[in-house]
Amino acid sequence: MVTLSHSIDIKAPAKKIWDVLWNSDSYSEWTQFFSEGSQYRSDWEVDGRTYFMDKSGRNGMVSTIDSLRIPYEVVFKHLGLLQDGVEDTKSREVMEWSGAQEKYFLTEFEGFTKLVGEVQTSEMHEEHMRGAFEKGFEVVKQIAEKG
Repeated sequence: MVTLSHSIDIKAPAKKIWDVLWNSDSYSEWTQFFSEGSQYRSDWEVDGRTYFMDKSGRNGMVSTIDSLRIPYEVVFKHLGLLQDGVEDTKSREVMEWSGAQEKYFLTEFEGFTKLVGEVQTSEMHEEHMRGAFEKGFEVVKQIAEKG
């Protein structure tokens, strides 16, 4: 596992950036670089369930929220896979990376907000994830800084 971190300064308040990150329409827009048509469903509860899914809504990742401080922090812990609508949190393949975290932090300063994303991923996915965060956060910035 490698931990990747990407940050960007955005001229907007944390609340506006939070809304861009987690509103279903803009979420699909900025996460297109991870997987076209990405969507998520969450109960927004610590220890609850969050699903990060492909455009079919039947495949993706099963996660929980470890830490939540709206609009400044959310830490997801990935528990397993969603495959054809069925949760897998016990297979050998899943157990190799289960517990990996994905974190988002927003810190306001002097009219800007620093958005930091950190993710634990396999070396095999490192290059893809690095590029997706870079392009995705640029989209977040463009949306948040509009009018």
